[in-house]
Amino acid sequence: MLLSWLRRRRREKILSAPFPAHWQTIVSQRLPQARYLTAQERNRWYDELRIFVAQKNWEGCAGLAVTEEMKVTIAALACYMVLGLEGEPFAGVLSILIYPSAYLVPEERWHEGWSIQTQSGRWGESWYRGPVILAWDEVDHNTLHPGEGHNLVWHEFAHQIDMLDRSTNGTPPLEDPRQRVRWHDVMTEEFRRLRDDARSGRDTILDSYGAENEAEFFAVVSECFFDRPLELRGEHPQLYSLLADYYRQDPAARRDRA
Repeated sequence: MLLSWLRRRRREKILSAPFPAHWQTIVSQRLPQARYLTAQERNRWYDELRIFVAQKNWEGCAGLAVTEEMKVTIAALACYMVLGLEGEPFAGVLSILIYPSAYLVPEERWHEGWSIQTQSGRWGESWYRGPVILAWDEVDHNTLHPGEGHNLVWHEFAHQIDMLDRSTNGTPPLEDPRQRVRWHDVMTEEFRRLRDDARSGRDTILDSYGAENEAEFFAVVSECFFDRPLELRGEHPQLYSLLADYYRQDPAARRDRA
């Protein structure tokens, strides 16, 4: 009870000040999709964005100095994707770690009983009840070149949504049995289709990285849903409808109205 009261008071204090004018410039440049929001959606988005920036722990890695623009950009993208969801989907994300570019992570592989120490390059990671890690140059490119179907922030935070039920399997918490059955049927068929396309070397609107496993598939289709909604709706109508029902947003319809 006390924690809820303190959280509510802190939220009220954050929202008591007007939305910074220079933040409006940042979000209009970094997230052009926001111009299709209704006034009500935009106001809610602005509120959640401010709370996200204030409540997360922001850390620069490999010598990076985290700027206000970096915080606002990442927060704007993360909050945009959950505008239609209830509660605080990213409450468990306490820290955002930002690298200047792709970074190396130690890996251990086994071959014929021998441990081999290697490194792999990564743009981002998402940990259950842990940090989200992002390479800023990739975030920067994604926001300055929308419509390519790639967005690192949406990808990594889709993993956080996936993990809300404590399992990373490409299926976020769903409301009822019928929705779970529909999710299984549509996602299974679309995942199989992408794997077939990837094996055959066929180009597709969906990044072939989504063929790795069901968790990566959900993250990849979430990127495409928000970044290329018209194309996704046209080429994968059942998949688009499924995501629109889950996220409770219809970004393609926003474009149509505009």
